[in-house]
Amino acid sequence: MKTNYKSLKIFVYIFLVGYCLLTLAPFLWSILTSFKTTAEISAGGSFFPKEWSLKGYQTIFDSQFPLWIKNSLFVALVTTIFNVLFNTMAGYSLARIDFKGRKVIFSFLLMLIMIPSQVTMIPLYIVISKLGLVDSQWSLIFTTMINIAYIFMMRQFFINFPRDVEEAATMDGLSRFGTFFRVVLPNAKAAIATQSVFMFMGVWNEFMKPLLFISSPDKYMLTQGLNAVSKQFRNATQWDVIMAGAIISIIPILIIYILLNKYFITENNQSAGVK
Repeated sequence: MKTNYKSLKIFVYIFLVGYCLLTLAPFLWSILTSFKTTAEISAGGSFFPKEWSLKGYQTIFDSQFPLWIKNSLFVALVTTIFNVLFNTMAGYSLARIDFKGRKVIFSFLLMLIMIPSQVTMIPLYIVISKLGLVDSQWSLIFTTMINIAYIFMMRQFFINFPRDVEEAATMDGLSRFGTFFRVVLPNAKAAIATQSVFMFMGVWNEFMKPLLFISSPDKYMLTQGLNAVSKQFRNATQWDVIMAGAIISIIPILIIYILLNKYFITENNQSAGVK
């Protein structure tokens, strides 16, 4: 029996390692391709570069790529900050404050989640146009300042938040806002970190909204810039440039994840937040 269990365990490990390598292969290919010369890529046949080259990265940084990174960082960071604040406050209100119509508002929010984002694209553009924010980075920020899915996530988190902690803060003389900002938020780091990572990734990788609202090349988001670069060099098959841009675009996401990894959670475990 033990022999069969060990054999099964070995088989599972071999399968998982093989699947991991299969999943990582395209990513490794992209990294290695970014260091190849155009001639070597066109010739094909080799997984590792025969001649390591930084020409792709030099070409990328000689373009407007650094400006696009700056634009994307600004929009992603500001949007993430607004979302963390508003989504967390809304989730806390729906979970803790007993006001008239709370259940109706929550049900209405759940209904809105079912509406595809493509349906609201034209109305959003009309509103942004009326506000005079077309071709402005603030158009991307204002239309992504709140996310209903994360309001729901934070509500579920705060439903399980121990009331004793809030009652103790109230007895110490803290107001509702004081309790929220000085007690609740510090103990919700795990949920906030989870929200921040996913929100930053979503805004950073967004393509449709920038394509709809932004038209000036100097205001492009990174996704638009990469698309422009791919079109510019597609006929010349300069995949080293395209891959270099793609690899650089992943770095901020990795940094955010590494910084927040110790708080990162996959489910709303409230007990982990209170010591």
